[in-house]
Amino acid sequence: MPERPRISACVITLDEADRIDDCLASLAFCHDVVVVDSGSHDGTRDLAAARGARVIEHPFEGFRAQKAFAVAQARCDWVLCLDADERVTPALRASIAAARDAGFAGPAGYRFARATEYFGAFLRHGNAYPDRVLRLFDRRRGGWRGDREIHEHVSVDGAVQVLRGDLEHRAYRSLDDQLGRYRRYAAMMAADMHARGRRGGLHNLVLNPAWRFLRGYVLRAGFLDGWRGFLFACMEADYVREKFARLVLLRKHPH
Repeated sequence: MPERPRISACVITLDEADRIDDCLASLAFCHDVVVVDSGSHDGTRDLAAARGARVIEHPFEGFRAQKAFAVAQARCDWVLCLDADERVTPALRASIAAARDAGFAGPAGYRFARATEYFGAFLRHGNAYPDRVLRLFDRRRGGWRGDREIHEHVSVDGAVQVLRGDLEHRAYRSLDDQLGRYRRYAAMMAADMHARGRRGGLHNLVLNPAWRFLRGYVLRAGFLDGWRGFLFACMEADYVREKFARLVLLRKHPH
């Protein structure tokens, strides 16, 4: 009987001492765990090492580049990539184990739903769910490709299969944390769009945020998540508005 494929888990970190332990605990079924840290000062590296991870320090050059570097350090060809604020649920772990026991036959990668915890409950509707992400893949046939460093994603050469079970996403420590993250992402996205020749206008400031809210809250039934769904939809719309406001300003005042 052929040996079951082995899995390397890859995680990038920066000051994640309050979350890294739970993340790595959920990856205990992996044969190899790589944590690439970009200069934490809160004990993240020590906590990761205590969990048995191989901890590698590497300067941060962008989300995509950092994750690609982590994958390159893996000892196994099949890799499972998580952020420090994510956890593999028991149901997802069982699905991954079943696919591994079958030899990962066929697909070059696997997607699964990601459920975001939002102030005490998981969002189950709207733009937040199922939010399927491709995180388990054969690195010989794919990886963190492209040159965009924000909202990065994996692509593979071959079929992709969907696994049952959720990846838990405990993204925001507080509303201030969410707002701060959105501001950083808006600035990065605007700079990337500007560099690619995209030009924003008044219509983007009006229509794009409205569409993001309408799509998530109404068309994708975000209202079923109650006040959390409404707040999440509002924050998303504000993020889109700031992204295009920054893009407009880059066009009018590039320096």
